[in-house]
Amino acid sequence: MWGREYTGEVLSTADFNRLRSIYEPLGESVRALVDATIRTTEDAETIAAVKNDIDAAVQRLRRNQIDGTFGETLIDNGATVSWGNAVRGIRNALAPPVFSHLDESGRVSADFHLGAAYEGPPGHVHGGVSAMILDQLLGEAACPDLVPRFSGSITYRYVRPAALGTLHAEAFQTHTDGAKTYCSAYIADAEGAILVEAEGVFIMPRWLRN
Repeated sequence: MWGREYTGEVLSTADFNRLRSIYEPLGESVRALVDATIRTTEDAETIAAVKNDIDAAVQRLRRNQIDGTFGETLIDNGATVSWGNAVRGIRNALAPPVFSHLDESGRVSADFHLGAAYEGPPGHVHGGVSAMILDQLLGEAACPDLVPRFSGSITYRYVRPAALGTLHAEAFQTHTDGAKTYCSAYIADAEGAILVEAEGVFIMPRWLRN
């Protein structure tokens, strides 16, 4: 992985699908819990009871867990999974998540929904969340061949406020210059109006250059 010998666990596709079927619904439930926690108007007694239930659930989950983080796991079909990734992590309830698609031209696209947990200005997406999502998609567009190219710089232009709700994002390479790959990306609303634009430079590490 990342151009060097991978020494971690390699999951079979069957095992990945089995684990995903177990943990993805848990992540979805916790995302729903976060949204409900933000927007609830229940009374103090109900909140205290729910807190006790959550604390008990946390203790149950703490009984068996890994040290540190998962990082990236290789699947036997050549794909990788980042269980805890902040943008697309299947097991990360903080992630929206943003599931992207890479087409034959190398263009990365994603449709996703951002709710109350991602608010910045009232009713709108936090600018840092938009930046995080575009950072992820730019990186994917820069590395369609899975050869690592690390962020050199990313610049953002906030065109208009991004209302919470369903959004569309795309990222693509514009050109290369030696070890540098240049990419552009944007987030648009459901009508196609551009909300945020980004440009990034991604650099292949020296140990991979000929």
